[in-house]
Amino acid sequence: MKVFFILLILALLASSCGFRKYVWFISLGYGAAVALIGGGLLFLYSDGLTAGTLLQCVLFIVYGCRLSGYLAYRDLKTAYNRRMKGEVKSDKGVSFAAKTGIWVSAAVLYVLQTSPVLFRLADQKGTDVFCLIGLLLSAAGLALETSADLQKNRAKKKNPGRFVDTGLFRMVRCPNYFGEMVFWTGVFVSGLNVYHTAAEWICSILGYAGIIYVMFGGARRLEIRQDKNYGDDPEYRKYKATTPIMIPFFPIYSVKRHKWLVA
Repeated sequence: MKVFFILLILALLASSCGFRKYVWFISLGYGAAVALIGGGLLFLYSDGLTAGTLLQCVLFIVYGCRLSGYLAYRDLKTAYNRRMKGEVKSDKGVSFAAKTGIWVSAAVLYVLQTSPVLFRLADQKGTDVFCLIGLLLSAAGLALETSADLQKNRAKKKNPGRFVDTGLFRMVRCPNYFGEMVFWTGVFVSGLNVYHTAAEWICSILGYAGIIYVMFGGARRLEIRQDKNYGDDPEYRKYKATTPIMIPFFPIYSVKRHKWLVA
């Protein structure tokens, strides 16, 4: 429990940038929190690391630094903010109390997401088949997410006014979100043989379910935005009707009507 609160403090520190711009709680602060948690686990359990748990912590650091770096570049060096003007709620009207609530709840989610690795380290389970499967899934998810972001950037530079339907986007409309889900699926799976108490199961399931919910909420926002921007384009309508929104080959083509996805 003590380590859990240490990681929570690290997540709160890393995501506190959101007080400057509240969406950073769940973007720049998200990546920074995961990276700092990975570093914290390396430090706190330096004497008990194995090859597998070392790689899991390193993956957290790489994942978090890549995400925060990409988002910072997108916000500062591209026209993303201009395109999103009016579509993302500004800080105006967001009270300090509301920001604090987002900050704390987001930080708790980040610790819950990474908790399977914490439980493995605390239980001194080391490297086993579950750890290896989880590592492979997480590495694949990170590769998918990175590739999707790079492909989208190249496509937008070539044709800024067109939706992206090349590369990984041929298989699924949100391959970056899909990669994110695969990454955290790997983290969750890696701990399946180390969840011994109800509290450990609850923490791990809440963290995993929470990020899946956030990803589907992000897909809904993206679908609404793309419908607004490209809804009159017959090619986009055909693309939307034939390409799954989140999971390749899984016939879910729209989540727009699911208003409970408000993340």
